Amino acid sequence: MLKISDAERRRRLVVRHGLVRRFDRIEDAVRGMTVLHATEAATVHLSLWARVAGVTVDAVDRALYDERSVVKQLAMRRTLFVFPRDLLPAALGSAARRVAGQQRAQLTKSLTATGITEPEAWIDEAVAAVLDLLADGTARTAREIREQVPLLDSKIQSGGPSGKWSAVLPVAPVVMTLLGAEGRAVRGANAGHWRLNKPAWTSAEHWLGGIPEPLEESAAYAVLVRRWLATFGPGTEADIVWWLGATKTAVRRALADVEAVEVELDQGIGWVLPDDTQPPDEVEPWAALLPTLDPTVMGWKERDFYLDPADKPFLFDTNGNAGNTAWWDGRIVGCWLQDDKDPAAPVRLVIHDDVGKAAHAALEAEAERLTEWLGGVRITNVYSSPQMRGLRLP
Repeated sequence: MLKISDAERRRRLVVRHGLVRRFDRIEDAVRGMTVLHATEAATVHLSLWARVAGVTVDAVDRALYDERSVVKQLAMRRTLFVFPRDLLPAALGSAARRVAGQQRAQLTKSLTATGITEPEAWIDEAVAAVLDLLADGTARTAREIREQVPLLDSKIQSGGPSGKWSAVLPVAPVVMTLLGAEGRAVRGANAGHWRLNKPAWTSAEHWLGGIPEPLEESAAYAVLVRRWLATFGPGTEADIVWWLGATKTAVRRALADVEAVEVELDQGIGWVLPDDTQPPDEVEPWAALLPTLDPTVMGWKERDFYLDPADKPFLFDTNGNAGNTAWWDGRIVGCWLQDDKDPAAPVRLVIHDDVGKAAHAALEAEAERLTEWLGGVRITNVYSSPQMRGLRLP
């Protein structure tokens, strides 16, 4: 069995993820990374800044909202991603479909707890009313939809009538999340600043010219697993199950469908595509600053090959969500944040490893480049890592 060391895995990462030899186009970068995380709006722009030569905020916005060559879609692990358009049929036939089913079941349960005696009929009526509203092609925020669809201007009981997770919540965001997972409504143009998530919803027919036809489930999972292996392979079964938010059965079937090859990793048995057994080219040491939830950081469940296990409690929350990270030669060596006392909001580094003068110089150069690119825009993060939250710059 072929042995692939952690050092080789790190070389594969840098070669494929555009962190040394950058991508020429936004669409190439998104496709090369399979998807980009979009839970925090700024992550999309900052992930592309790290990978696409000369990219601008306006260029990212054009790709998202004018050309629509890349599209936001709720999918794996009930997470919002930016997909290349050609990958939407696979997402809608697999991960997104799974999320939509979970979302509908949860909404049905909450409506029942609220006192709705026919929850499925209520959902069908609400969905039809929203789609009728969006049929004119006008993008609307969730607030505007709620104001124009009276059925959505109500609240539901979530988590049961009592207990730790009990809460009374607005129903509109839940319905819109369901429609997004089903691919019938799309997050269109951002109604606020690029660093904030304020989507204006529109119909898939208007935004995409029609709802993409979902692939059959097993074929859809095979497409996603093939793309994942091309971007992140080698990886373990546990990595793929976690990333997809799928079952072991679905992942094992997809690995067989793509004829994945078993390899030996330091963490156990891993998988690569059948034409991906040769080692990657050598690369010079490199520096990168990646944003919260960047796909390189979030590509695997088992992260010891690029991360000192002792650093996990500082760089990830308890659910495995990563904050901003600083990388040197394939490993995380710290984090970055913006100076909250300086009106110019310069990027500052917190490096916890003794990486040497060359690494410090390269990372400082990246910090200066990012500071210039941000131009004083201050990024706020919902998923700040413990290290980011605990830092107070002098």
